[in-house]
Amino acid sequence: MFPGKQGRRQKAEGRRILLPGRALLILLLSAFCLLPFSGCRQKMANQPRYDPLEPSDFFADGQSARPRIAGTVARGEISGNPFFDTGKTGGQVTDGFPMPVTIDVINRGHQRFDIYCAQCHGRTGDGNGMIPSRGFRRPPSFHTETLRTAKTGHIFDVMTNGFGSMPPYGTMIPPGDRWAIVAYVRALQLSQHATVADVPTRDQAKLNAPAASTQAQPTTHGQPTTHGQPTTHGSGGAH
Repeated sequence: MFPGKQGRRQKAEGRRILLPGRALLILLLSAFCLLPFSGCRQKMANQPRYDPLEPSDFFADGQSARPRIAGTVARGEISGNPFFDTGKTGGQVTDGFPMPVTIDVINRGHQRFDIYCAQCHGRTGDGNGMIPSRGFRRPPSFHTETLRTAKTGHIFDVMTNGFGSMPPYGTMIPPGDRWAIVAYVRALQLSQHATVADVPTRDQAKLNAPAASTQAQPTTHGQPTTHGQPTTHGSGGAH
């Protein structure tokens, strides 16, 4: 063999021997460079978080859910109508409603009232709900003269901000639903103090119409009568 060819073969064999080591070094360097990114991926996949209503030892009140920052409102929460939002005009409670009161509004208020209010105020608004019957403070009846003559804005404001032992419901019930509840409270009050004059003219005639009734015929030993006379067993004849 020529010396030149043998030398070239030895160099080629040397490169083949060193090639796996070089590839391993490159692989290790690549893995080392990717290591920080793999750490970020792990942290993002397993973020520390609180479950709903989970207690926290970080905050002073021990609650993980944080209250709304004072003076802030949610996007779209303000309608631009102070009476609709607060029940007040110029800082004073106002009577009436900021929207038309339809049967759909009253039905909505009925539904919301049964969910949020009836437990204390009772289904008819007399204050004899399930909660006061178990020893809690009894709320006033909606049918007292004071509350029947109270302005709708006052009822809305109490529902929003609370009063006495009643907690505020402004964060739980949207303003539109609060007004619907006020409309239903007015319907409850009217139902307990309505007069004939409050009945629509087309329906007043129904109040004077005699009630339809069927007169039960007397029987003897469970047998029906014939022409108003009791029948006898086996004879089929009348006395």
